[in-house]
Amino acid sequence: MSELIIVFREVLEASLIVGILYTYLNQTNQKKSIPILWQGVIAALVASILGSFLFQKLAGGFQGQAEKLFEGFVMIIAAVILGSMIVWMAKNKNIAEDLKDKADQALSSSKVNYGIFALAFISVFREGIETILFLYGVMMKEGSLSISLSLLGAFIGVGIGVLIFVQGKKVPLKTFFNVSSVLLIFVAAGMLAYGVHELESAGLIPNYGRIWDINPVKLSDGSYPLFHDKGHIGSLFKGLFGYNGDPSMIELISWFLTVTGLTVMWNKYKN
Repeated sequence: MSELIIVFREVLEASLIVGILYTYLNQTNQKKSIPILWQGVIAALVASILGSFLFQKLAGGFQGQAEKLFEGFVMIIAAVILGSMIVWMAKNKNIAEDLKDKADQALSSSKVNYGIFALAFISVFREGIETILFLYGVMMKEGSLSISLSLLGAFIGVGIGVLIFVQGKKVPLKTFFNVSSVLLIFVAAGMLAYGVHELESAGLIPNYGRIWDINPVKLSDGSYPLFHDKGHIGSLFKGLFGYNGDPSMIELISWFLTVTGLTVMWNKYKN
């Protein structure tokens, strides 16, 4: 479920950026720059896909302790970036105006086409790279990745963008972002805690043992019970809220500090 939320947020943000730039170029009678805008978007999508393959190739090249260190650091970096994104979205309420200012600068420069292309490319490529990083974190934490949920999140994100900029509908974006931000705070905390877990396994962080172990024992057929953190319900809680049936002390502290810190900062800026 966390992959749906992540992809939805990232695709919606990219859709809003492209929609704002497209609408602004139309309104300022700069229609000749619109094809350049789409070229930048397409180039960013292609670059993101290539980046995904390169990242998977790099990630698959580690084994043993090196693999645990790589996964641990990637998870922590992903958690930090995701947390920064949540706070940044809460702080920046005038994203449309900022984008229009940047578009003005691009249009007023001597290299108009390059400026519009670069603005579209960088804006969309940033969202694409973040999505790759976050989904890798989800896959490592949950042990698998739901392609169908990821595609559904992308479909919903694009659909809302179309409703706003093509159909002219009023969509409660503030509610969407507020609800998804709360859920993503827990996702970020779970990523950070899992990163700590991997660094503990690699021996980089001391492991003081498990505080508790409430995971039910495996069933007679070797499968996991529903509420085991690898079971159907437990894995859902793990993906959404960072649930862990047998956390270490440092894992639990890092999860709690992340949830508390991000919640305080988000509440500070969202109003």
